Amino acid sequence: MRGRQKSLTGKSLTGKSSEKREVLLVGNPNAGKSTLFNALTGGNAKVGNWHGVTVGELSRTAVCNGKTLLFTDLPGIYSPDAMSMEEKRSADYIAAHGEAFLLFVSECAQLPRTLPLVERLGKGRKCALVLTKRRQFERAGGFVDLPALSRYLGLEVLSSEGMKKRDLKASVFRLAEGGGEPKITELPAQIYRPRSEELSRADRLLTDGRFALPLFLGLLLLLFWVTFAPNLLGDVLKTAIENFFTVTLAGKAQTISSPMLRGFLADGILGGVGAVLCFLPQIFLLFFGLILMEESGFLARLALLTDGMLRKIGLSGRAVFSLLMGFGCTAAAILTTRGLDDKRVQKRVILCLPYLPCSAKLPVFLTLASAFFENPFVAAVLLYALGVGFSLVAALILKREAPPFVLELPPLQIPRPAFVAKSLYFQLKQFIIKLGTVILAFFLFSWLLSSFTWRWEYCAVEESMLAHLCGGLKFLFAPVGMNDWKIAYAALSGLIAKENVAGALQLFYGGFPYSAQSAFAFAVFLLCCSPCVSAIAASAKEIGWGRALLFALVQTVTALLMSYLTYFLLTGGWGYALVLLLPVLALFLLKDHEKIHRKRKLLSQKLHR
Repeated sequence: MRGRQKSLTGKSLTGKSSEKREVLLVGNPNAGKSTLFNALTGGNAKVGNWHGVTVGELSRTAVCNGKTLLFTDLPGIYSPDAMSMEEKRSADYIAAHGEAFLLFVSECAQLPRTLPLVERLGKGRKCALVLTKRRQFERAGGFVDLPALSRYLGLEVLSSEGMKKRDLKASVFRLAEGGGEPKITELPAQIYRPRSEELSRADRLLTDGRFALPLFLGLLLLLFWVTFAPNLLGDVLKTAIENFFTVTLAGKAQTISSPMLRGFLADGILGGVGAVLCFLPQIFLLFFGLILMEESGFLARLALLTDGMLRKIGLSGRAVFSLLMGFGCTAAAILTTRGLDDKRVQKRVILCLPYLPCSAKLPVFLTLASAFFENPFVAAVLLYALGVGFSLVAALILKREAPPFVLELPPLQIPRPAFVAKSLYFQLKQFIIKLGTVILAFFLFSWLLSSFTWRWEYCAVEESMLAHLCGGLKFLFAPVGMNDWKIAYAALSGLIAKENVAGALQLFYGGFPYSAQSAFAFAVFLLCCSPCVSAIAASAKEIGWGRALLFALVQTVTALLMSYLTYFLLTGGWGYALVLLLPVLALFLLKDHEKIHRKRKLLSQKLHR
């Protein structure tokens, strides 16, 4: 998710030339390192209630009482003998920065598991310990005596919960001035008593597939209904913004006497930007629902429940986090795959992610939906279900044996309003920045090329430079009833950013002008095609440029073929398809199948609590 940054001195943090003293935040996944990093530095590191949130080191300076420290947030690590890719990254960074101060961060409940890590990594180095989530630990029956623990370990120990940011920063700066080398044996009961390990009633329900899986599907349907159903919150807000841009502002722009200026404002700016910005409320609602499920701890339990199903297609329960993040942003989801235990599983997940409808595809789907469904709620559910189906089929085709699955199960909690608000602000800010830069630049570029001839004379779109440049592309979607270069240009513009497709359709047509069958086939193409350039670049970081570009090419060609097949079936080809499939189905039914019975593993074997 984040690569290496540079300090304010301009020198790379990967070497040992930085003049500032460096403090490394080290600990298990989900210990609270990124939350502490943000509190100390004023940063915006992604935090979450699951593994794989921080997948690369992030560094930022902080000043307190005239002193400056360079804090580096590292991915979660259980042991220096790294299993996952994110653990190896942390272990390598710690080894390469032998002079850095180690600030270990641990949940109170996970202290016995963190201490062996402290002992191994802290040997011969200055370090201190920060404990998090103390109140929750004590409410569950746990006990920790901080002064006695500090004396016993030979380290400064601090509890961060309930402290003001100013006091927390001052305390951590004080810790970094001292520190000690840990001396650890077994914790005496008078210093530390673990919390009750008995599952709560809520935990028992949310780890029972008969209850939790229907609950998850029900919550998703409710979220989609509120977001997309006519005359409900998402649709009302979308319509209000759309009318403001396309009726009020664009209507005023139509009164301008100059045809060129009128086209520039009404089509190039207001029409394109409004066609994308109007979907902001629905994107907000989708992110809001996903953040609530993430922060509550529900997604971790969903990963546990889906491990058996995902293992049958060569993935593991850990992949759920990346797959669900794919509904927000494919590029960010690809980078979270560093938290997986196996490079081969990572490659399979990366190949699956582009098939999941990200938030950037949402404006396009809703633009197309009105052509084949009056109710956008039904269309959205259908397209999202198809995307999930395509993703699972891709994983099945590439199936290999998945590694063992071990999950750090975070406690259930009421989502923190401040965290939810900050996460929503970050996501929506990224969308608006993208809209105001990349997407706006594309709209202006498209309007310019589609409005002028090679002699820079204002003209109709079919006489423009863009028509001459892209005229040969019209054959791409001719098999789906759209023998038009503008459709091909709109589709290919999605390689830059998927929102561009909705803007291009608005610029050229003011909507979607073809049949319902063509609209659905086009939607299938967008579901299956290569992701945007930022997602391709994220893939290249993980699996190399050669393989990333090959994946993108294969996905785009496959997407075209899938759109052709969809259109063929929708226009009366079902009968031919059944004739072809009947012999295959007959062979399958006549074939003897050996039933293999496997013992179901106990749920407790998958949990670390």
